[in-house]
Amino acid sequence: MRALLLATLVAWPLAAQATQPTPEQAAERRRVEEERLRNDWANLARYRNENAALPSPRPGERRVVFMGNSITEGWARYFPAMFPGKPYVGRGIGGQTTPQLLVRFRQDVIALRPAAVVILAGTNDIAGNTGPSTLAMIEDNIASMAELAMANGIRVVLASVLPVYDYPWRPGLEPAPKIVALNAWLKRYAAAHDAVYLDYHSAMADERQGLRRELSGDGVHPNEAGYRVMAPLAERAIGEALRPR
Repeated sequence: MRALLLATLVAWPLAAQATQPTPEQAAERRRVEEERLRNDWANLARYRNENAALPSPRPGERRVVFMGNSITEGWARYFPAMFPGKPYVGRGIGGQTTPQLLVRFRQDVIALRPAAVVILAGTNDIAGNTGPSTLAMIEDNIASMAELAMANGIRVVLASVLPVYDYPWRPGLEPAPKIVALNAWLKRYAAAHDAVYLDYHSAMADERQGLRRELSGDGVHPNEAGYRVMAPLAERAIGEALRPR
């Protein structure tokens, strides 16, 4: 549990890490997080109020939900500037893995009645945030989310996992080749199931298959420059997903 806790805390969006907590603050955070993990493992409470306050899409509105982890959570604050006027909704939670996303998929995606969903997930599974996870386990969870969306008439965009050379909170795992393999599966799955594959990895990787230095402060989470690389790629993929069949 302690390893999971530390991984979750480290994986918070970069804005949450701007100041170093005191030992007392860190201990209190751990206590609060331990209690939350016992009572609400998937963090269904995180967006419950926002979901209740979000009105139904207006006639003709093509809402898009971005579902993911801290990368998506950190990006949402840039949505008004990068996607002006677009009905895009961020539903990312820092540190989460694909089983946690799957648990909250109905509440945080389907119930919001979007026209499309952009799923960006898997890096925290590879990092072991909720315990050891094989690529097959990650693939099963992502496939389940995609199938839930399709069964509810929601178009699916499957985003590649961003490149990572090493996780600061779990060094030595050599994630780069695992991410490449997972992305290859995502591309194959999308082609076979009428989904759209969104390739961030090719545009953001360096020669080591890590995240390019100018696009991130920690090698995992994009900075604003990184998100500006991602935004037009996401727009094109969403446009393709929403194109009349």
